[in-house]
Parts: sequence; structure tokens; C-alpha cells
Amino acid sequence: TCQEEKIVFSSLFNWLMGAGRELAVVLISMVPLVELRGAVPLGAVAGVPVIELIPLAVIGNMIPIPFLLFFGEKLLDWVCSLGPLSGFATKYREKLLGKTGQVTRYERLGLFLFVAIPLPGTGAWSGALIATLLKMPKTKALTSILCGVIVAGFIMLLGSQGVIGVAHLF
Repeated sequence: TCQEEKIVFSSLFNWLMGAGRELAVVLISMVPLVELRGAVPLGAVAGVPVIELIPLAVIGNMIPIPFLLFFGEKLLDWVCSLGPLSGFATKYREKLLGKTGQVTRYERLGLFLFVAIPLPGTGAWSGALIATLLKMPKTKALTSILCGVIVAGFIMLLGSQGVIGVAHLF
């Protein structure tokens, strides 16, 4: 459930805080499905200054992306071949392939928007895998993903600042 996920992420973040809240932001930003979209609100709640928060989250989110652009399809094939994860990985691949039309239609702009708009199933990891599956030029894909991650960071920051501001009213 959603409440259980919050407890898990909160526990993980608290554990990572032992290494420092800045490192926690970088590490959480690297985690697939959570990425910067989870790290920015957690970092904001932890009191990481905004001037540090966005660059740390962007750096953390971008660290795995070049590797995914080069090896993403092979990685996805490998995970699909693993017994316990094959079902999830196969469904994830199908979901990604279902979203390729949005990216293909607008190419770099489509990839940028796919990564920038913080919706479930979008983000840098998914964007990199889609770019890999579509055989997009790696440099152009990397640029689109980076710009999308930066915009997503500011969107998440605005959202978290609004939530934090409302929470302080009570």
C-alpha cells in the first residue's frame, strides 16, 4: 500500500542520513522508479538547502543514465531472463514500448517531456531505456534526459515546497 511504501522510503532515507543528508539525496536519486522525484521531496523535508538539493538530485539521477543508454537493452534482456523478475521485467518492457509512440513522434522534445513531467512510469531511467529501445543517438538522448531531469527537479521542488508550506500551517 501507499502507506507501507512511505514507511519503507522514510526508513531508507533515515538510514542513508547516517552518511549525510546530501549523500542520501544523491543515492535516492539513483534508485529506479524513485529517482529525483522521490529524493527532492525527502531532501526538502530533511532541510537540504535548495541551492544544493537540485544539483545533488540531478547528479544522482544522471549517474546511471549513460550506462543505461549504452547497456539498457542488454540489461533489460538479462532481467527478463531471470526467473523471479522475468514477469515484472517483461511487463515493464511492454509498458515502455507502449510509450515509445509519444517519444518517437516528437523525438528529442518527446523524450524531454517524457522525463520532465513527473508522472508514474516516467523519469530518467524509463526515458533512457526508451531511447535505447528506439536506437536514438546517445548524445541527443542524454541531453534531452538531462534537461528533463532538471525541469522535473524544479517541478518536484515547487510541489514539495507547497506541501511543506501547507504542513507548517497546522
